[in-house]
Amino acid sequence: MSRADDLAELERGLLALRGLNNAPITTSKVLAPHETGVLLVDASAGAVTITLPPANRPMDVRVQRIDSSDNRLTVQAASDETVRFHTHLRATGYAFFVLMGAGDFWHLRSDGAGAWLPLDRLDGTALGRPIFETTTAISPGGWGVPNGSLLNRAEWPWLWDHAQQSGLIVTEAQRVGMEGAWTSGDGTNSFRMPELRGEFLRALDEGRGVDVARAAGSRQRGSLIVADYPSGGQGATALAPTASQGAAEYGYDPSANAEWTGIYTVTTSSLTPVSPSGAYMFGTTRPRNLAFPMRIKLI
Repeated sequence: MSRADDLAELERGLLALRGLNNAPITTSKVLAPHETGVLLVDASAGAVTITLPPANRPMDVRVQRIDSSDNRLTVQAASDETVRFHTHLRATGYAFFVLMGAGDFWHLRSDGAGAWLPLDRLDGTALGRPIFETTTAISPGGWGVPNGSLLNRAEWPWLWDHAQQSGLIVTEAQRVGMEGAWTSGDGTNSFRMPELRGEFLRALDEGRGVDVARAAGSRQRGSLIVADYPSGGQGATALAPTASQGAAEYGYDPSANAEWTGIYTVTTSSLTPVSPSGAYMFGTTRPRNLAFPMRIKLI
């Protein structure tokens, strides 16, 4: 074997020692200091927790997820240590973070004094930010669907801190009409994310005076379409050729009667309001639009 071959073999051994070219980790593992470097993790068979070595000397670790399952992949610091991310919410950082989706990665460096500092990650978009996507798939990097679901405070401590400091948090009892806000959940263990599906978003007035008295995260009723009830007895004919044609064909959004008490509404294409004479709402307006999936940054 030549000297070049010897050097190449040494290099391959060093790369393996530093994590490169190793087989993916598939079960929970406590890392030793020599097992840092680049680590690939596959959580497709079940939840995996990777525990970092004590950050008592300079080390680098890059943990990358290679599967897109819904199983939770947690990377946690050693006992009493932290990873210093989202320090604007909690100065000491957090004991763990999660990797979401194939290709998601975090590159960390120990400070030699009990903490890990993030140097790079796949997606550094601001926590809690909503965006539209042109794919129904959920992109890797910490995204979820803003579907109003309950989350566990212990599993998402950074997001719970964000909710508490957001100025957009209400109790569960106050949620109706405030679906764009976070809620405090059960008051002890859970909290709820905003429900944004199927909604149009509007910039908060914040003192301009155009859309006054609006709370951040509050819902606003659609504008009324009102017509006189026709003598022919077919309520929808005021705005549509026949009563069998309705919301779907003529662009009327259904509106719950609870939003407009005392008003008859057309909520389906076949429903005709029946009542004595008067003015009736047949739906609420919407502009021509395209529907894209919305996502929210969870970490």
